[in-house]
Amino acid sequence: MRLSQRVQSLKPSSTIAVTTRARQLRAEGVDVLSFAAGEPDFDTPERIKKAAKAALDSGMTKYTPIPGDPETRGVIARKLTEENRIPGLTPEHVVISSGGKQSLYLIFQALLDPAGGPGEDPPEVLIPTPAWVSYGPQAELAGARVVEIRSDAESGFRIRPEQLRAAITPRSRILILNSPSNPCGTMYSPDEIRALAAVVEEAARTTAPDLVVVTDEMYEKIVYGGIDHFSFGSIPAVAERTITVNGLSKAYAMTGWRIGYAAGSGEFGLRLAKALSKLQGQMTTCIASFFLPAIRVALTECADEVEMMRRAFAARAELMHGMIGTMPGLVCPKPTGAFYVFPDISAHFGKTSAGDRPIASAADFAQALLDEHHIAAVPGEDFLGCGPRCVRFSFACSEEQIEAGMKRVGEFVAGLG
Repeated sequence: MRLSQRVQSLKPSSTIAVTTRARQLRAEGVDVLSFAAGEPDFDTPERIKKAAKAALDSGMTKYTPIPGDPETRGVIARKLTEENRIPGLTPEHVVISSGGKQSLYLIFQALLDPAGGPGEDPPEVLIPTPAWVSYGPQAELAGARVVEIRSDAESGFRIRPEQLRAAITPRSRILILNSPSNPCGTMYSPDEIRALAAVVEEAARTTAPDLVVVTDEMYEKIVYGGIDHFSFGSIPAVAERTITVNGLSKAYAMTGWRIGYAAGSGEFGLRLAKALSKLQGQMTTCIASFFLPAIRVALTECADEVEMMRRAFAARAELMHGMIGTMPGLVCPKPTGAFYVFPDISAHFGKTSAGDRPIASAADFAQALLDEHHIAAVPGEDFLGCGPRCVRFSFACSEEQIEAGMKRVGEFVAGLG
């Protein structure tokens, strides 16, 4: 009896691994302060919970249409049209799934075919790195080859148009964009998005006619650095080759609800929605029916709660970045979106911790930090690119925890020698 090569070659999520280890230590009585999980510490807004409870009480416990009911898909389509300025959307263009992660998985499976035979090159998925840990594995599971477009702390973890142009080949099938970024905590300005879109438009006419942009906008409402969020799909020239992925996990503090959605414009968007629905019908069928009214309430009635959380994240970003800025050797772009910082800690490679642990990698740094100062952070190796030189800290926690935790990090860094 044996497992498939597919699953044997798949690496587990480093974020989940660190979070699990922190929980184990806490259960043993260790005073661990975790900055690992990408999960808001706020509770889901009360009116959203009430909508789900009312739906349950009314007997809304049966199957729904696979992509979601028309009313909720209509609310999402209006949101994308009015807020994000994405043209050519109707309820039929929207598919609701069990989290943004499932939406992305379905998209990769719908758009990518593995190489047809020996000697044939696989399709290519272009990923600006560092990048969220699941993009690469999901692309590879669908038979693609991952092509990294690398950025670094000095560039604010943003790629340049000339880098994108150089990476595109006739095999390029998908470009992933994530702004604001997990793990980097930075984002592209509207002008930078337009410049990348111009490269995509040019390539679609010449080198890569089948190139599709998948833009992950899960953190679109958590912005605070003076940069407006701007949707790639709002640019008319590339709208009908752009798929927008979003959900309710981060902005509405609904991670455990597992609600994501995807939509693309025009005729291609309709074809894609049908393909995603076909795939989802063989996987999870649909989300829980009593979540649908809660989605509508979240998107239409909870702007005040979202703004409260955004302001809190803005204050936390300022606090954490300021404290990291006092630590020698850490290079950390100022966060402008999401709730992460991703400092480059490689200046300390080759040193030894106060507990006599050699620091030769981000993984070594994070492990020693956890064992000696009981701070959980995610080492950057699985984020690709320059990630192996970096560590991700999430500030989805209280200001008190940030102050206490960053003090411990500062003591750890000061003890390296």
